[in-house]
Amino acid sequence: MKPSKFVHYEPTSVDQAVMILADVCEQDGRVLAGGQTLVPAMALRLARPAYLVDINRIEELRQLAVRGGRLRIGACVRHADFHKPVTPGPLGALLSTVVRHIAHLPIRTRGTFCGSIANADPASEWCLVSATLDAVFEARSMRGTRHIDARDFFHGYMATALEADELLVSASLPVLTENTRHGFYEFSRRAGDFAQAMALAAYELHDGKMREVRIGVGGVEDRPRRMPAAQACLEGEAPGEEAFTRAAEAAAMEAEPTDSGDDERAYRRDLVRAVVRRALAQAHGQG
Repeated sequence: MKPSKFVHYEPTSVDQAVMILADVCEQDGRVLAGGQTLVPAMALRLARPAYLVDINRIEELRQLAVRGGRLRIGACVRHADFHKPVTPGPLGALLSTVVRHIAHLPIRTRGTFCGSIANADPASEWCLVSATLDAVFEARSMRGTRHIDARDFFHGYMATALEADELLVSASLPVLTENTRHGFYEFSRRAGDFAQAMALAAYELHDGKMREVRIGVGGVEDRPRRMPAAQACLEGEAPGEEAFTRAAEAAAMEAEPTDSGDDERAYRRDLVRAVVRRALAQAHGQG
């Protein structure tokens, strides 16, 4: 099939983009970056935007750099840009590990980090990274600029805090300290499929004890999030199988799967238990 008719705008600056978006947002105007979700939906006429604001010619949105202790990721930075570490240390290594779980190479070559964030699929790897590491998102409109914490950004399945006239300009992640250990584990039926459950674990190791523990789970609830009870199990403890098992059990009990049946929810909690334990084991293996 072919998409329905639409008007295609190609602004060359963020100011132009938000000006156009302000004019067309109430007429089903949509932003186009990587297009890996929007374009197939348009081809099937599941989405019929009357206007496309194509931001790919805005050079400012291709920036990927560390500033003030945070990695700033522009709205047109592709998944494939993370195949090699984009910054020295644990954060760069973590991102280059996670990116290889995203779909397939052609999609990673075109799709964007911020596009995944704006799409807000609960099974998105970048959404999980953002929720676990407390990302901050910059949204711009004719009304000004907003900075939105990850914990306030994701509102549910493919729903976010972005207003219709706002352009997601960038995401930023904290640069992790050198003594940070991290692990990521994802379960899907086939390579490249959406994750049925995934976990990201990170902690700082001080005198053999875990501090600043972060455990996030995605693909299970209607949005990715950190698991406070699981984190509390590990804070101040020595890393090891017994502690990891307790944390994995806490995460499984804490999770609220969106599945409708009791058996399905129990299965999903089993997956949470497994992916959290394996993510923690990966982090421990870096020692």
